Amino acid sequence: MQKVLINDITLRDGEQAAGVNFFPKEKLRIAEQLVKLGVPIIEAGFPIASDQDAEGVKFVAQEFGKDIIISAMCRAVFKDIEVAAESLGGAPKGRIQVVMGTSDIHLKHKFNMTREQGLNMSVEAVRYARKFSDDVEFAAEDSTRSDLQYLIAVCEACVKAGATTIELPDTVGYAVPEEYFKMINAVVKALPPHVTVSTHCHNDLGLATANTLAGVQAGAKQAEVTINGIGERVGNASSEEFIMVLKAREDFYKIDINYINTEEITKISKLIEELSQIKIAHNKPIVGKGAFLHESGIHQDGLIKSPQTYQLLDPKDVGLEGYQLVIGKLSGKHALKERMKTIGIELNAEQTKKFSVFFKDHAAKKKIITDEDIIHLFEKFKER
Repeated sequence: MQKVLINDITLRDGEQAAGVNFFPKEKLRIAEQLVKLGVPIIEAGFPIASDQDAEGVKFVAQEFGKDIIISAMCRAVFKDIEVAAESLGGAPKGRIQVVMGTSDIHLKHKFNMTREQGLNMSVEAVRYARKFSDDVEFAAEDSTRSDLQYLIAVCEACVKAGATTIELPDTVGYAVPEEYFKMINAVVKALPPHVTVSTHCHNDLGLATANTLAGVQAGAKQAEVTINGIGERVGNASSEEFIMVLKAREDFYKIDINYINTEEITKISKLIEELSQIKIAHNKPIVGKGAFLHESGIHQDGLIKSPQTYQLLDPKDVGLEGYQLVIGKLSGKHALKERMKTIGIELNAEQTKKFSVFFKDHAAKKKIITDEDIIHLFEKFKER
């Protein structure tokens, strides 16, 4: 099976979410948990942005730069590259990532330069970065809105200058999966086989994870993702979604993701929620509170008989104890009987049937039903 490397960029692109600020020691805490998760690459920050960011990259590189790849981002500017290299501190597995726009939109409005000037700037920056590290990644910003032939020309030139990884960002979430597949596939075919092509997708249209999956199907061997999908605007492709799709549908994708310890997903997700102060949505796949909750009576009955009837993933695979049956007006008598057992009340078949009818009538008048509510209703039921 093909192996795809996960480059977790929570500490850099995730931190660019509005209002998020990971302090240097917090970056180290997050990196420690990412290492437990098993990611082989961590993009630790954008050192030129601030002294604090440079310090965070330094902490992470010093602690983990011998064991896994630690990447630092910089613009295609010599000073940026120097600061990134200094922050990495000569870590054996330090990587410098050079970013330069390739779309006409970026070239005109950000840089006020021609395509030729943009290509030359990219090549010069990659060449300069190679003076500090043998591991250089070139990111063609806004690649999905770039002219494909020009994009390929820039990527080829950067590889000749020494880039070993080419990242193709969908910077504003413009692409749809079919388009992203075609672009990635065209670049993969144009470059030498030793070059790693990487995905990097934003979620503006809700397609970041789908585009990332399309990218790896097209031949990308690295995927850039963030925990809880945090990132600029509405975020990036979600690490946990990408990982669990590949795990659950290994039969379809045939991609080896077994180096990831998925039982650490819930821990890292909660840590990012705490430190970013971005609450996880109730209906967020994999890590949302609703991911393993069931209230419908039909579903609850099926789950009691066999979890696979209505649960695709095993909660234990992401570090949880199991699925939960939520008791409410939609619950069936089997789920109610199971919950009664857990609170110490045993019912026979006839009692279960009658109490279920009584319970449903009263449960419909309240949004959330607690164990105390169930006990109270059972006492009322016995008094009738």
